[in-house]
Amino acid sequence: MTLTPVDKPSPLAQQGLTRRSVMAAAIGLPLAIEMNRPASAQARSGHIRYALSTWPPNLQPWVSVGVAAGTMKMLVHRRLVSFDTKGELRPELALSWGRTGDGAWEFKLRPGVVFHDGTPFTSADVRWTIDQIAGERSTAFMRAQFVGVRMETPDPLTIRFFTPEPNVTFPLTFANYNMPIGKAGSEPANPIGCGPYRIVAQERGTSYDLAAFDRFYQPGIPRARSIKVVVYADENLRHAALQAGDIDACEFVPWTAMAAVEADPRLRLASDFGPFMDVLFNGTRPPFNDPRVRRAVAHAVRREDIVKVAFSGRGRVLEGMPIVEGTPWYDAALARGHAYDPRRSRELLAAAGFPNGFSTTILATAQFNMHKDTAEIVQQHLAEIGIQGELQLPDWPTRVSRGTRGQYDMAIHGVASEYNDPDGLSVVMDPSLSPTHGRSFGLSTPRTTALFAQGRAEFDQAKRVEIYRELQRAALEEVPLVGLAWREQGFGLDRRIQGFQLLPGAIAINSAQSLDECSFNV
Repeated sequence: MTLTPVDKPSPLAQQGLTRRSVMAAAIGLPLAIEMNRPASAQARSGHIRYALSTWPPNLQPWVSVGVAAGTMKMLVHRRLVSFDTKGELRPELALSWGRTGDGAWEFKLRPGVVFHDGTPFTSADVRWTIDQIAGERSTAFMRAQFVGVRMETPDPLTIRFFTPEPNVTFPLTFANYNMPIGKAGSEPANPIGCGPYRIVAQERGTSYDLAAFDRFYQPGIPRARSIKVVVYADENLRHAALQAGDIDACEFVPWTAMAAVEADPRLRLASDFGPFMDVLFNGTRPPFNDPRVRRAVAHAVRREDIVKVAFSGRGRVLEGMPIVEGTPWYDAALARGHAYDPRRSRELLAAAGFPNGFSTTILATAQFNMHKDTAEIVQQHLAEIGIQGELQLPDWPTRVSRGTRGQYDMAIHGVASEYNDPDGLSVVMDPSLSPTHGRSFGLSTPRTTALFAQGRAEFDQAKRVEIYRELQRAALEEVPLVGLAWREQGFGLDRRIQGFQLLPGAIAINSAQSLDECSFNV
């Protein structure tokens, strides 16, 4: 057997900015901003104030409801593995992992870990967690990846997984922020965690108070004794709070504000490309059960307008499947397979029986301007080929619920691959997996689905490259989604925050995992 070691009151709430903060944001003067820097920074050097862009719809550990909930999960729980700053797997609850001679993936677990109630962590907790995820009635984001997986726990610190088919990317699955390990026998909807922080208080819709777990397994972590997580749903208020010093760090720096954050000597912007915007479809009924109609949508949108308007130029057009340029599986011709061509769109609509177009709905959300602005541009361009789309812009929790239930015709979404290997795109491009708000609903894409399965079963890198190029060809025909634009993902930070680590590419949205390694230095 060969195992592969791996070395490797309080802050102000959603609408509650101080009068001075609003003045500073409105005036935009360095002096006004300086007036709002905390006078007692040294007294709170062990405390961090972090802003989310929305109140998490729920904190159920294995259900996907967005990045804000993911941040909370990464702080309160722990996964078997996570990503380092190179995008490689690093140990968390597992110290090492590798393939055994009988084809199993074997994980050696970390000794000395305890849950928040003091119970020791063992392989039984991992097995229980996977049983919950793979259960018949489970709505877990990663359920399909574990259906049919057989487990063995030969001792308290070893767990072995036998996948139905060979699976080269199986360990990457455990790095997803929807894969925290819970205590066996605890409440499945709210299991006991073993992460660096505990939730000690909350003001619903507004904030969470997190306190360091004093028995966390990693010495010196977490570095901050407490974190106040505050929700600023309005992105302009979130930026103003960062400038004014009412918060120390935030997710989703507005694209219109990125240059201002970069120019502020007291702040820094941590950002990378990888997440992207796309169009999803409900394939359970006409007209979007016809791939010709989906291709018509793909050729109808001028992506440059989305980059310019929704992202203030801080993006790139995405005219094919979301394969990153410079990687082995990128193909320049395939990357333009859905290039803007309204004449082709009209031809496809006529061939599908809609020469005069049709009326439909476009689900998005008004809570994030990038979603709303993207939806408005898509609506405008579709109208030019005869598709009249009525915008529906609920709040984010409603958007999540309706997307998961398939209560839409078309939907605008912002998402990323689950990891930088192309197989990470299966969770957003393979509609045969469990329903989620970030994946088309009820489509039939048999070639794309089959090629994803073939790619993850192949251990030869050169062969995988060819499989994923063929997958791109299939997806351009079957259209599991329509790519629109790559976007820059930005975190805003007070320069006195030390230890924040930006993750690369698609996994940039996971970067808040490093909050447990952050401190506020005066």
